[in-house]
Amino acid sequence: MKRLILAPFLVLLLALSVGSLGPAFAQPAPGGQARGQVSADEMEMQRLLQGGRIEGRTSIPDPRSEVLVQPQGKAWRDFHNVTLAWVGGIAVGGMALILIAFYATRGRIKIEGGMSGRTISRFNMLERANHWMVASSFIVLGLTGLNLTFGRHILLPILGPYTFAEISLWGKIAHNFVAFPFTLGIVVMLLLWVKDNIPNGRDIEWFKMGGGLIGKGHPKAGRFNGGQKMVFWITVLGGGIVAASGYFLIFPFWGEFGVADMQLAHIIHSILSVLMVAAMIAHIYIGSVGMEGAFDAMGSGEVDLNWAKEHHSLWVEQEMAKARQVVAPSGVKPAE
Repeated sequence: MKRLILAPFLVLLLALSVGSLGPAFAQPAPGGQARGQVSADEMEMQRLLQGGRIEGRTSIPDPRSEVLVQPQGKAWRDFHNVTLAWVGGIAVGGMALILIAFYATRGRIKIEGGMSGRTISRFNMLERANHWMVASSFIVLGLTGLNLTFGRHILLPILGPYTFAEISLWGKIAHNFVAFPFTLGIVVMLLLWVKDNIPNGRDIEWFKMGGGLIGKGHPKAGRFNGGQKMVFWITVLGGGIVAASGYFLIFPFWGEFGVADMQLAHIIHSILSVLMVAAMIAHIYIGSVGMEGAFDAMGSGEVDLNWAKEHHSLWVEQEMAKARQVVAPSGVKPAE
């Protein structure tokens, strides 16, 4: 009987207790956030885990600096660490292997008629000085650039982290500053030699005959043959694009350009650079150990007459005609 009397009071007490706890459940969770909502930090973490773009806030008036993580960064990192290493390894290593095999089977290309003992002037002092400025700059740029791609795999295990870091630091500084004489040399080279490097029909015939490197016979050529013209345009056009993209990386964020533009500039810069390194290895080979008498053109500037006749017969004819014109000007009759 007592239980039946106390039951309504117990039900009333329970209802009052639930009613007093209700507002507590409706209050926001600590930090001013309602239950079921996600904080800004959690949203950023979710985007980070999903590979999304992460932005913050900075005190400088440049919204591009607020980007902390962007999805394209992973693609660029994969390119630099994987794709570029493969492209560079195949291009540079493949060219080295081809030249080694070529030298083993063909040997050094000799002057068929032997050294004549007579020389003809091929390049003047300005042309040679500019050539060596471009060549030496390119070697520094090539070695320091290849170190950024392959150094961690090749040099780091040998030199150790401290020495490798010092070499890479000074190499990066040299890379930036040597870019200026390289660019100047490219411009001067274009002005000096563009008139002699216009492609023509003889260049097609030169390539068909293997340029005197493959098979027998030497195709006729002017001051520059088809192969040299190809090297010239690779150097001028390729070097110009490499220089422009390199300056974009040295002086970043011009105008409205952002991080994605920097990554694109790096891709163009690096791909063209390793391809140019491969092409210049072949050029250096032909101009040194690959062909007898070729180095003299950029060494002393004087080449053997037989070498010139074999590789640049049309140019020799033009130079001989100029020499005869100087010795016996037109309109002047020889003395009786």
